Formats: sequence, C-alpha cells, structure tokens
Amino acid sequence: MIEAQGLTKFYGSLPAIRDVTFRVDQGEVVGFLGPNGAGKSTAIRILTCYMPPTAGIAKVDGIDCFASSLQVRSRIGYLPENNPLYNDLTVSRFLRFAAGVKGLSGKNTTREMDRVVAVCGLEKVRHRIIGHLSKGYKQRVGLAQALVNNPPVLILDEPTIGLDPTQIIEIRKLIQSLREQHTILLSSHILPEVAQICQRVLIINKGQIVATDTPGNLTSQLQKSAQISLKVEGEINQLAAVLESHEGVQKVTVSREDAGRLLVETDRSRDLRPEIARKVIERGLSLLELKLVDLSLEDIFLQLVTEEPVQEETQS
Repeated sequence: MIEAQGLTKFYGSLPAIRDVTFRVDQGEVVGFLGPNGAGKSTAIRILTCYMPPTAGIAKVDGIDCFASSLQVRSRIGYLPENNPLYNDLTVSRFLRFAAGVKGLSGKNTTREMDRVVAVCGLEKVRHRIIGHLSKGYKQRVGLAQALVNNPPVLILDEPTIGLDPTQIIEIRKLIQSLREQHTILLSSHILPEVAQICQRVLIINKGQIVATDTPGNLTSQLQKSAQISLKVEGEINQLAAVLESHEGVQKVTVSREDAGRLLVETDRSRDLRPEIARKVIERGLSLLELKLVDLSLEDIFLQLVTEEPVQEETQS
C-alpha cells in the first residue's frame, strides 16, 4: 500500500533523506522511528504529497505521489504532528468542513460524520467548540478528520505527543481498533507505544533507513549474548564472583539501585539458567526471581542510532 524507492530530498546542498527505500503492505501497522532531524518528517511529507522528492519514487496504493497527488490524497488519512484544528468551530462543523474538502455532500456527509464520531468516541463533545476540549479529545478530533471518507491508508505523525498517561492509553486503544481496516504508518518517539501497536518497525538515522523488521527479529540479530536477571536474598558479592568464573558466563553486573539484583550475560549457545539457580541454592541464598531479559525496542533503537545530528532537521 505504501512504497518508497530510492527517495532522496535535498534542501539546497543539504540532504534530508538519501536513497530511502521501504514498503508497507496492506493491513500492516508499521512504526517509523528516528531521532530528531533523521528525516522522518521529510519522508512523511513526500508520501502525503506535501512536497516532491529530489529523486526517487513514492507510491500509495500503486499510485505515484507526485504524478497523481490528488488521487493519492483521497486514499490517505493524515494526522500531522501539529494537529491542524480550527479551534473556533464545533466538532461537528469542523468534521463537516473536512468532509466537504474530501468531496462529500448531503446525506453522505451526515452519514460519514456520524461514523467517525462513533469510531473516535466523540458523541459527548460533537457540539462543543474545539478550543474548549482537552488535549486528548482534540487528538480524537484530529483522528476523526483523518478517517473521514474511510481512506485505506493512515499516516499518523506523533499521535500521542503532549498527552498525559491516561490520554495516551485512550488514543493507543483507538489506534489499535483501527488496525483491522486500515494500513497504518505511525511515527512516534514513544518506543513502548510502537512496540505495543506495531507489527514491524522502520528505523531511520541521518537520512537513511538503518533497519526494518519486527522487534523480535531485530532482537535476535542484535543481541550478541543472553542476559539473565536474577534477584536473591542475602550476600551477593561472593555469588557474583562465583558466577563470573562459571563457564559460559561473560559478565556479571550487580545492580546499585535494586538490592540483590544481578544481571548475568552468557553465551547464547546454551541456557545457563538451571546452573545459575543451582549455584545460588548451593551458597544458601534464597532465589526470588530468575528470568531471561530480551532487548527492548529502546535498546535496539539506541544500538542502531548512536548519536543525534548536531543540526536538527529544520525543514523536514
């Protein structure tokens, strides 16, 4: 549904993105990640027909974003990072305006307004002025305008930015409810959110795609050692020394913040948990917890994106 081939964009002599290639298939929910200035916004603006690329091809539903931008726009629901709402309008009047812009009229407008109001949980506020709504409800209105005319593709740029924890959970649930009927490209800085919502991630750094896969596959590729977290009751310094000398153990770290917590890095070729548990019991200590620890999406992100560019992406 979304396809980028060799996308490159220069601002003067400065490349914002270079040879960006990826695809998002029908029904996928894909997270688009990268540090500030990495090129996410430039790529999104090209896909949503806000600007042409310097080189390369962008397509949505098989249609070229530059050659047939009006057709592409009719197939995309877009929620920008800065939610473009008219704060002096009521929710209903704003959604009616959005429907008119998208070519709807008469009964079709009313029917579509009722549908998106129901989907986004706006029944209680549909006649209220947008400027008087909470940030969470404003984001819901932004999502509602993106859903008008039921486009097959949704592109959501930082949909939970500025929300409190409760509002984030509400918007996250709303996005999850949309995944069955829409292909979704989601840009976000909140990595746990991406891990919960998205089936696959694209990671961009310094204008280039550096990884694209499921979080699980990226973990398998990047995690060079197995990590075992254990918590014991009793003196652990001698235990740490014993474990560090055990065959297959690469490193043992004693937590300074969590008393009795150790992180044991081992060779991935074999599971050392039974042997580690035995060592704890042999020393007369109480074993409270023992578990494998996988790389989180945040760990993966930090490994692939080692530093942010000095100059932020001011025009992307």
